[in-house]
Amino acid sequence: MAEPTEKRLVGETGVAARVAQVVEGPIEGLGFRLVRVKVSNANGCTVQIMAERPDGTMGVDECETVSRAISPLLDLEDPVGGAYYLEVSSPGIDRPLVRVSDFARWAGYEAKVELAVPLDGRKRFRGIIDVPSPDGTTVAIDLPDVKPGLPSRIELPLRDLAEAHLVLTDDLIRESLRRGSAPPQDGDDFDEETEEDEAEGAEEAPQFRVIPQPKRPKPKADKPVKAKGLKTAQKPGAKAKPGAGVVTKAARLKNRDTLH
Repeated sequence: MAEPTEKRLVGETGVAARVAQVVEGPIEGLGFRLVRVKVSNANGCTVQIMAERPDGTMGVDECETVSRAISPLLDLEDPVGGAYYLEVSSPGIDRPLVRVSDFARWAGYEAKVELAVPLDGRKRFRGIIDVPSPDGTTVAIDLPDVKPGLPSRIELPLRDLAEAHLVLTDDLIRESLRRGSAPPQDGDDFDEETEEDEAEGAEEAPQFRVIPQPKRPKPKADKPVKAKGLKTAQKPGAKAKPGAGVVTKAARLKNRDTLH
């Protein structure tokens, strides 16, 4: 049985919250943890699920493992209520910060933080984050280029956190590769000569991988029929870029009436 994971600071709402309720427990049971669920209008409707191991790593095969485990659960519970595409991905280099341990792990690196409640009339902050307080209630952020008379260091209350993520920098790319949370290109080591090129390409579209959809019987039919095939969103000859995350994508093309 998987050990209890640290509680996330930011919760989803609406459809994303219903999806998270369905998948979080099974994902933890596999030894991973849920980072974020996001529902967008891409391709009509796309459900993006970010997951990772407790150490922050996540590979293509592990994304596939999670995808295969949660797909039948989502079909059964139908939290979306219509046709959608499913993406299972790693958080990537410029990852969301959703737990106190995320802030602790990436202390010393630049982040963007948005609060749900204004602090001194301000909600958005960008700067170098420090280690959270011992009780995990606040995190300090050092703000660059502040106006004279304004504090350059602010304690942000994590209970009011609305969103936070790391800012993609050269130092962050190097450190992510060192820790193994981002794959180097073609197994090559990351070096100074390619650093600028890697940083520019780190936000390109993530690579997709075909996951066969399971066979399911059609309602009121004597014989089972095969589910429709899946489309591949991978560009021919494309290479994975650090920071983009590793993504598997399963297309869900059946309408709501057939998800039984």
